[in-house]
Amino acid sequence: MADMTIAGLPATSLASLLAGRPRVRSPRRRAISEFLEANGWGGVRPEPLAADASFRSYHRLCRDGKSAVVMDAPPPEEDVAPYVAVAEILRGLGLSAPEIIAADHAHGFLLIEDFGDDTYTRLLRRGADEPSLYTLAIEVLAALQTKVAATGLPELPPYNEDRLLAEAVLLVDWYMPAVLKEEPLAARRDEYLGLWRALLPMAHTLPPTLVLRDFHIDNLMLLPGRSGVRACGLLDFQDAVIGSPAYDLVSLLEDARRDVPETLRQAMTGRYLAAVPAVDVNDFRRAAAILAVQRNCKILGIFTRLWLRDGKPAYLAHIPRLWRLVEQDLQDQSLQEIRHWLDRNLPPVTRRIPDLRMMA
Repeated sequence: MADMTIAGLPATSLASLLAGRPRVRSPRRRAISEFLEANGWGGVRPEPLAADASFRSYHRLCRDGKSAVVMDAPPPEEDVAPYVAVAEILRGLGLSAPEIIAADHAHGFLLIEDFGDDTYTRLLRRGADEPSLYTLAIEVLAALQTKVAATGLPELPPYNEDRLLAEAVLLVDWYMPAVLKEEPLAARRDEYLGLWRALLPMAHTLPPTLVLRDFHIDNLMLLPGRSGVRACGLLDFQDAVIGSPAYDLVSLLEDARRDVPETLRQAMTGRYLAAVPAVDVNDFRRAAAILAVQRNCKILGIFTRLWLRDGKPAYLAHIPRLWRLVEQDLQDQSLQEIRHWLDRNLPPVTRRIPDLRMMA
């Protein structure tokens, strides 16, 4: 991923901060050096692990057979406090979130437990057993929701109508202009939002729970030496909210970046519903369809924005998959009006990857 900047500095190049390049001689360089020195990692060069669609990046520290991960989350764009809080909640529920070894909230640095390299994504590429990995993920999700129901909702922001509407409209504000080459009329945008306002209450008839929001294979890890649900490591959960129990299952099984076989999706949905028998099946399936379309409309807008605003075109490759998922879920009767709106305003011929030549 391309470097993004914060106060004129590369936000994703922690190693370069410590390398002493002239262009990064700054208070931030001193801050990370002091943070690592104070926590027993002075003089160790961080090795890049990953960056994502945010301003966060991750680096591994290794010395004398030990390792840890440093998260670089530069403020004001990022805030490490939610990560710390949600990690504590998840560990309190008996799940595997990285231990927070040290934190510098002011500068946006965390030193966290190193879960290794076995993300679900890498394991599946190496030929790991797909049903086994997904079954473990379903067991984690069911355990999380069952324990939250028993212990009470944690204090996290609500995934309310305003937030869901602001996400759904990203399709209109970013994707539509990119493929239609024109800004949508205000009346068209208002009509779209009105349809979602009518729909969203039907997606919230189930008791709310803790929603991780990015519960998919990129953020799940297999942890050797741990048993049961603790064998699944959880990553990227700092945006957790309180919302519908259907959302995280949708996130896992309608993966924007990977085709999940229909037989596996059906089997895992059945396994989830069997593990949480208190959930009304009809209400759940309706909520899942509504939130799946909302989520994928949001992601269509986000991936377009990452290209146009942030110069990251790689995400556009997933747009055909997203449209396949949207069209599949639009068959639910509750989404009839949204389906008609999309057919009028974004007919199938327009459901494509935007023209990359627009960046020239």
